[in-house]
Amino acid sequence: MPTITTNDLKNGMTLDLEDGLFQVVDFQHVKPGKGHAFVRTSLRNVRAGGTVERTFRAGEKVERATIDKRDFSFLYREGDDYVFMDAESYDQITVTPEALGDAGNYIVDGSSVVLELFGTEIVGTDLPASVELTIAHTEPGLQGDRSSGGTKPATLETGLVIQVPLFIEPNERVKIDTRSGEYLSRA
Repeated sequence: MPTITTNDLKNGMTLDLEDGLFQVVDFQHVKPGKGHAFVRTSLRNVRAGGTVERTFRAGEKVERATIDKRDFSFLYREGDDYVFMDAESYDQITVTPEALGDAGNYIVDGSSVVLELFGTEIVGTDLPASVELTIAHTEPGLQGDRSSGGTKPATLETGLVIQVPLFIEPNERVKIDTRSGEYLSRA
């Protein structure tokens, strides 16, 4: 793994520290009037998801993790697990729901997904900002409620329940924001 100094940090960079894999969320070089310069960072634990604040000496050496981003196609579910095919080598891999995290709520048959790999371990997914999914079930909206701007729960084809406007009916395609899980528009 390449060794870099804290002077080379960039947002989004992944570091292999002694207590795990961390992605740089934010960093700030601080040069006080007295004493040595340092780098204050906000790091997100890639495996656990929590965020920690950490301070490094300026110029301190850290290990940069090599994250391989590869295109995969979702094939099918096998029990709770997801089976993907590598778009280049056509190798199939089985991925647990825990490794996918919230991304599993937006993946349907034939979806293309970019998986982030550290060696052979899946440490993240790179989904598009929005996806189009079909409403599997929702209650009909009441006549006359069309202009009130109210919402109702709807179950998507993946099993995720979201809030949609009252005029949305079952079997309609809707656009969903993958970062917040909110309804955006009809597809």
